[in-house]
Amino acid sequence: MKAPKDSPTETLEPRSRDADRSQLAILSAAREEFSQLGLAGARMDSIATRAGLNKRLIYYYFGSKDDLFLAVLERTYADIREAEQRLHLDEIEPVEAIRQLVSFTWHYYLEHPEFITLLNSENLHRAAHLKRSERIQEMNSPLVQLLDTVLERGRRENLFHAGVDPVQLYISIASLCYFYLSNNHTLSAIFGRDLRAPKAMAQRLSHMTDLVLGYVLR
Repeated sequence: MKAPKDSPTETLEPRSRDADRSQLAILSAAREEFSQLGLAGARMDSIATRAGLNKRLIYYYFGSKDDLFLAVLERTYADIREAEQRLHLDEIEPVEAIRQLVSFTWHYYLEHPEFITLLNSENLHRAAHLKRSERIQEMNSPLVQLLDTVLERGRRENLFHAGVDPVQLYISIASLCYFYLSNNHTLSAIFGRDLRAPKAMAQRLSHMTDLVLGYVLR
C-alpha cells in the first residue's frame, strides 16, 4: 500500500537531504569567505551569495557568525583528521609511517591553504571559538593515539628511542610545515630566494623528514 503524499516517509527524507546539502553549501561558502577575509572581514550576506541560499537559512542552521566560524573550524579539523586516518599508519613499518606523516602534512597544507589562513585567524582570537567546541579534543585524540602506537612499535623494534611524546612530535611536524608556508613571502624576501620554487620545496620536505627522523631514531 502506497504511503499518502503528505506522509512523513515522503516528506521528511527529501527535506533532510535538502537540509544536509544546504548546510554543506553554507560551510563550503563560509570556509572560502573566512579564509580570504578572516572572521572580522567576512560578511553573512556574502556567504549567502556564495552558497546560493537565503541568508536566513544560515542563521537557522548555524546561529551567529561566530557559531558558523566554529562550525567551519570543526569541519576543517575533521577533514584533515579523516585524511590522516586513511594513511593507515598503524599498518606501515614505523620509520616509513613517520616519513609518510611528514610528507602528508606538508602536501595537505600545500593543497589546502585555507587550513593555514583559518588557523591564523583563530589564533588572532586566542582560540576563543575552539575553546567553546565540544568536539575538538575528541576529534584530535585518535591522531595522538595513532602516533603513540607507531612510536611504541618503533621502540619495541629497537628503531626509536623511548620517551617521545606524540603530541610534541606532531606539533613539531606541523610547525615545520606550517611556518615555512605561512611565512614563505617574507622568508623569500629576506633570504633572497624563491622558496616556492620546485627545487626549494623538494629540499624543504627532505630537510623536514631528516630532522624528524633524526630525532626519533636511535
